[in-house]
Amino acid sequence: MELEGKVALITGGGSGIGAAACRLFGHEGAKVATLSRTLSEVKETAEAVRASGSDALALEADVSKPEDVERAISAVKDRWGRLDIVFAHAGVNGLWAPVEEIPPEAWQQTIAINLHGTFYTIHYAVPLLKQQGGSVIVTSSINGNRKFTCWGASAYSSSKAAQVALVKMTALELAKHQIRVNVICPGAIGTQIEENTEKRHIEKVVEPVVYPAGNIPLTDGKPGTSEQVAQLALFLASDRSSHITGTEIYIDGGESLLEG
Repeated sequence: MELEGKVALITGGGSGIGAAACRLFGHEGAKVATLSRTLSEVKETAEAVRASGSDALALEADVSKPEDVERAISAVKDRWGRLDIVFAHAGVNGLWAPVEEIPPEAWQQTIAINLHGTFYTIHYAVPLLKQQGGSVIVTSSINGNRKFTCWGASAYSSSKAAQVALVKMTALELAKHQIRVNVICPGAIGTQIEENTEKRHIEKVVEPVVYPAGNIPLTDGKPGTSEQVAQLALFLASDRSSHITGTEIYIDGGESLLEG
């Protein structure tokens, strides 16, 4: 098992990619702390991890609140005394609308969860990671990095671009502590996040571009799966990626090469 004896914290672990990563990491031998704002979801994820034979901890926290994240990291330390892997996956799409119609509070909420939440997760995890080294993985997106055709998603794309910069800065800073920091940039993945996206008047800013044969070349338009992204996260968490840091990896079936 690739993660035998290691402890992993996965934010956004209640559903989709986060939950898939929790299950996979547990199957590969890691003790898993799964974190979400919805306790019922992470309890279910934790049960799935335990069913694979690994220990699990369900944590209710809002990553946009530093005190919540600090408390969650303390719970991990109290439970297992170490932390080897951090998968900062929690995020939201937020409101997509013409830039002049995005209320400041909607902009701030998206930035608070996606960017501030990633910072808080790394910030409070680093002291534990420094004890033995480890791996930090951040979920960004092709949007804001290679692709700019999610109309109205200026807050989301800005937060995702900033995550990549944060990864590169922290990768260099933490290298001497044997902590690797990398970022995953998914394209279209079959999760429920799209259902939770509020879109308002985006027809005002859409440019009429159509890809009649599908916009994901590798799969003729079919989205990727949470499990595929979890497999990439496993690679970055494991010793197989021991010489990779400060790197963004795109997992989108060529979508951003076509649309970017």
